[in-house]
Amino acid sequence: MSLDELSEGLPIVTLTDVVEFTFCSRFIYFMHCLKIPQHEERLFKVRKGRTVHKVRSLTNRQYLRHKIDVVRKENEIFLASVTLRIKGKVDEVLFLADDSAAPMEYKFAEFKDNVWKTHLFQLTLQGLLISENYGVPVHSGFVCYTRSNNLVQRVDFETRHFEKALATIEKLLEIIDTGKYPEKGTSKRSCLECCYKNVCT
Repeated sequence: MSLDELSEGLPIVTLTDVVEFTFCSRFIYFMHCLKIPQHEERLFKVRKGRTVHKVRSLTNRQYLRHKIDVVRKENEIFLASVTLRIKGKVDEVLFLADDSAAPMEYKFAEFKDNVWKTHLFQLTLQGLLISENYGVPVHSGFVCYTRSNNLVQRVDFETRHFEKALATIEKLLEIIDTGKYPEKGTSKRSCLECCYKNVCT
């Protein structure tokens, strides 16, 4: 039985969809309501990021990071939630010594003072999926910045992070379910880089 059948025909969105929604809600409208493909494979960062993930999937699969108390891990795990109507892949699901779990993401990026907000948000979404699918608490997440010599940064989740993630998912799904044309995003840079800029009015 497919995910859509389990969710009574309601669409299930990807984690990437939810992250993109934080930049501009019209992205979701064009993709899911009008069914216009985004052709993200043309973007250099996307292609490079996929290369990084492919390399990671073939190397150090058994390596455990004992400095952060990892006792077991699973690689390249696809998770979904019929309840939340989201799905996506986690680079690594880490199982820690305190009986909690945590997502680990590898990013083709440099670390500059703080974990990027988009990376924190993605980890939060993954944390929700891990907690539901494995039935374990998720208190933290990790990002490995490959352009900073594979520097690993930890983020500790707070209640507000999960609340924001759930509220964002709800707003996104409302647009898909109602088909209402949403307001335009406020980021000029996002507009310039958007694959839908020629059809957005």
